[in-house]
Amino acid sequence: MKAALAFLMMTVSLFSQPLTMNAKEAGQYVELALSGIAREFPNKPGHVWTSAEDGKKPREWNPVFYGHFDWHSSVHGHWTLVRLLKLFPKTEWAEHVRLVLETRFTEKALQQEADYLEQRKSFERMYGWAWALRLVLELRTWDDPQGKVWSERFRPLEGVIVAHAKNYLPKLDWPIRCGFHPETAFPLSQFLDYARGVGDEEFVELLEGKIVNFYQSDRDYPIRYEPSGNDFFSPGLNEADAMRRILTGADYSRWLEDFFPTLSEGKLARLLEPVSISDLDDGHLVHLVGLNLTRAWTMRGIAAALPMSDPRRQVLEKAAQAHQQAGLHEVWTGSYAGEHWLGSFAVYLLTGVGR
Repeated sequence: MKAALAFLMMTVSLFSQPLTMNAKEAGQYVELALSGIAREFPNKPGHVWTSAEDGKKPREWNPVFYGHFDWHSSVHGHWTLVRLLKLFPKTEWAEHVRLVLETRFTEKALQQEADYLEQRKSFERMYGWAWALRLVLELRTWDDPQGKVWSERFRPLEGVIVAHAKNYLPKLDWPIRCGFHPETAFPLSQFLDYARGVGDEEFVELLEGKIVNFYQSDRDYPIRYEPSGNDFFSPGLNEADAMRRILTGADYSRWLEDFFPTLSEGKLARLLEPVSISDLDDGHLVHLVGLNLTRAWTMRGIAAALPMSDPRRQVLEKAAQAHQQAGLHEVWTGSYAGEHWLGSFAVYLLTGVGR
């Protein structure tokens, strides 16, 4: 009951936030997602070969999520289409997006994806899992006949990922603190949003306990060590964004004061300054564009958890706006190194996901 109420409050908060894009702008992100959805090469397979038989084409292994360079990018590319179709159902591009997704979200293909992950228990752990459950949550909370059909077809894949997470997390004794895929605070936050949204109380309890165990005693985060050279996450901001899902009101305010003690003075070292990118064609350096976008959404989430009169809120909102402007300016890089994934991050930010 508590989890369901928390999710309801989160949902009301989300839809009370005005969208910062219109249908035309959404269509540009739709085009970006569609441009990579069936692009099989270049491709970075994420599995370990165990025999010569593993040398198959990407779409033979993953008939749904073979585009967008890698599996997790394909997942959040599909999420982008679902998210924008859900928010803008009557646009000129909506019917085309529905047709594309219907050809991909087939029962057979999604079962094959589920079988693939069932046999590879650490594949895309946990970043890809997080995006997959975000996609599932988008479908499970969509009052649309076709969306409901797709949601049912996702059940096998959803079940495998949840089972993997429930099996793995009790064995994970320490958080992973880095600025890219293996980091733990981002997937834990996504899992928690999913678990509350679908009413999986067992999963909620596991996740809340893990977040508290990992992060609640943290103090005086070493802000001077961020960013690293190929980050697309701030591990410190991700942690604070996870904790605001656990603590509320004065409890969260006190935790944040201990975690970022100089934030109330308007100081957070380089965390408040958008990062610059020296080479947008470099697949690792372009991560920093994503860092500007994820910093913006975590700052907004943290700020929203503070009272309107809290001076830290203004500091974070100002910095979030600067990061948003810097990040959005470089989503369309002209290079597939960034364009295969950055649009999804922009959509996450602009449509208030997780708020």
